[in-house]
Amino acid sequence: QVQLGESGGGLVQPGGSLRLSCAASGSIFSIYVMGWYRQSPGKQRELVATISSGNSTNYAGSVKGRFTISRDNAKNTVYLQMNTLKPEDTAVYYCYGAIRRVGSLLYETYWGQGTQVTVSS
Repeated sequence: QVQLGESGGGLVQPGGSLRLSCAASGSIFSIYVMGWYRQSPGKQRELVATISSGNSTNYAGSVKGRFTISRDNAKNTVYLQMNTLKPEDTAVYYCYGAIRRVGSLLYETYWGQGTQVTVSS
């Protein structure tokens, strides 16, 4: 079984910073891609950023230059450093991973439970 656990959300003022973390645990053989999505009330879940096992990154246009995704492969952990936060960044942030379990030949997608980020004065 594989689980993703997020931490680091909270309330921050506009212009402030937060760092989200997401650790994968369980019977993991390898992790291909990890990343973050977010969902605001009344909106569809949208991609924020992804990072591959080779550290190739991809960002949504709305966060490029403000957010930085990174990962620690030894800890099976992905991070999202969020700077210059805006009220429109307010959302529940979900991490995900394309993970191959021990004994499996397939990569499957796993999701965290979500962490709330609120940007407000």
